[in-house]
Amino acid sequence: MEINISFCTNKNIYLYNNLYQKLINMKKQSINREYNFPDADLYAQSMERISYIKRDKKAFESYAYTTTKLQRFEQLCQTFANLPNDDELVGIQMEMTSKKNEARETLKTTIRSVMTRVANQYSKKSGHYRKFGTSKMNDMSDPKLLLCGRRVVRVSEKLLGHLVETGLHPKHIDAVKKAAAAFENSIHIQQDKIADRDISVESRIELGNELYQELVLACDIGKDIWAESNKSKYDNYCIYESNNNQKIARKAKK
Repeated sequence: MEINISFCTNKNIYLYNNLYQKLINMKKQSINREYNFPDADLYAQSMERISYIKRDKKAFESYAYTTTKLQRFEQLCQTFANLPNDDELVGIQMEMTSKKNEARETLKTTIRSVMTRVANQYSKKSGHYRKFGTSKMNDMSDPKLLLCGRRVVRVSEKLLGHLVETGLHPKHIDAVKKAAAAFENSIHIQQDKIADRDISVESRIELGNELYQELVLACDIGKDIWAESNKSKYDNYCIYESNNNQKIARKAKK
């Protein structure tokens, strides 16, 4: 999600700050998982049942469980396995946040370069100095710092004629301008990655639920096939609802 704040003013900084905080604290929408074991176990159990379905193909056909249905089950498994996991997405998000923080520090450095020269001309308590709005810069939120950078550029350009003798030149103002643009872009990228993670988590849960429903359907058929004739094969189609129970059951078989 991109937000162009080039035209933000002091009048709407409060609204922008609220929007920014909502983006930073964005919560993943509540989509309930229908299974209570790890995604890796869902994939493993599904692939295991697919092998049993192929073994019991003729029996499954009597329940209208066709080759097409089996292929769809397999395709769901592969699609699910190929989705990026949350660790990967968090890593990307952290990397973009780190780059945003680097851009933030660069902007602060360029602003200080200007303000040191301004202080040589005007007292820090003067109205001219305060017009730059750089007080407590280190404590500023990202949007406030960005607006501060733009204000420093604007005020510096107006007062440049009075500040040339302090060593302030257009190149210093341009440095702030470029740093502000880079910082704004890094904020956009960071927010994009936050949104990407939210969307991916939702998609993974939705696909996981769909895969789980296919797993339950196949297992219900398999258990019905072998309920009265083969206890071992019946157990092949029992879904273990937790990772721990699954390990216990497999250890018992061995």
